[in-house]
Amino acid sequence: MHIETFELERNQSLYENTVRFNLTESGIHPYTLRELLSEEQQQEVLDLRLGYGQTNGDPALRQTIADLYPGCGPDDILVTNGSAEANFVAFWSLLEPGDEVAMMLPNYQLLYGLTRSLGCTVKPFHLREELNWAPDLDELASQMSSKTRVIALCNPNNPTGSILSSDDMQRIVALAREYDCYLLADEIYVGSELDGRETPSFMGLYDKTIVVSGLAKSLSHPGLRIGWLAGPREVIEGAWHHHDYTSISTGIISQYAANIILQPAKRREVLDRGRALLRTNVPVVEQWAAAHGDRFHMIAPRAGGMAFMRYNFDINSSELVTRLREDKSVLLVAGDWFGMDRYLRLGIGGNTDELVEGLELVNEFLLELEGG
Repeated sequence: MHIETFELERNQSLYENTVRFNLTESGIHPYTLRELLSEEQQQEVLDLRLGYGQTNGDPALRQTIADLYPGCGPDDILVTNGSAEANFVAFWSLLEPGDEVAMMLPNYQLLYGLTRSLGCTVKPFHLREELNWAPDLDELASQMSSKTRVIALCNPNNPTGSILSSDDMQRIVALAREYDCYLLADEIYVGSELDGRETPSFMGLYDKTIVVSGLAKSLSHPGLRIGWLAGPREVIEGAWHHHDYTSISTGIISQYAANIILQPAKRREVLDRGRALLRTNVPVVEQWAAAHGDRFHMIAPRAGGMAFMRYNFDINSSELVTRLREDKSVLLVAGDWFGMDRYLRLGIGGNTDELVEGLELVNEFLLELEGG
């Protein structure tokens, strides 16, 4: 089994802790445990017995997650080590060689490489910049066949920050129903919408919907490594079976913290904090891009901790981010890593002062680049 290099994660892991300004993160600035937990809760953490726990997730946490989705109970939930593992065990359990996956692109590249490594074919349907990053659903319809096992998408989307309309969601569901395939929706950016209106879940629209989510993005806690699958019982049981062969279980402390974060009042608090950061930082990046005239074109994100923009410089995106990292100690995400050269993704969910300083160094680099 050959697995392609995961360019985005490999480059982030190599360099994000070595640069002065890491502008690659697509989530919201994380909490410390002291910020998250009350003094009483901190004491409870110290008294936790650090065993394995139930391998599909603590029953109380699974109930809390199930409450987020219409018609779900705790047995319809699998807790995983991040949404990456959730995606992995879902596809590992569902796909057989020769299957096809209709996949929204651009997208988080894990599923693209994983599909191909499992001997399956990716049938892309694209978000179109000329449509303000709405999907080409005629293209999706043309990609469907009797071999389509899953339609895979990300809503709100990484890297564009776009959100599907209700009409587009209904048309995607209709295609999934027509071809009797699963619909896997990565919804990890739900709750980061700048207008404050939470994106509806695909759960409840179609009985073969599988939702992937976690704490890493909108919910600001990537270091807890908590993700989950929600979906039909047979899918969850199959994914749990495969989860026994990967990480077996998630950490006791992380599950304890997750159950606190996902309580309704705390969840609103965490999401409100994140939206406040984004509402401050998106205009900063918009003004920065506008100051460069036709050198950059950016459709402002509607959700998520990132901005995706096309540039007009005669340089490959991987080369650009490499030279920027080496010359200015600033790390950006190359469009190449999403299969889209001449684009860049900037993380905008962090500290505003650091974002401004990082962008000033990007300005210096671009002036030097144009000067030869």
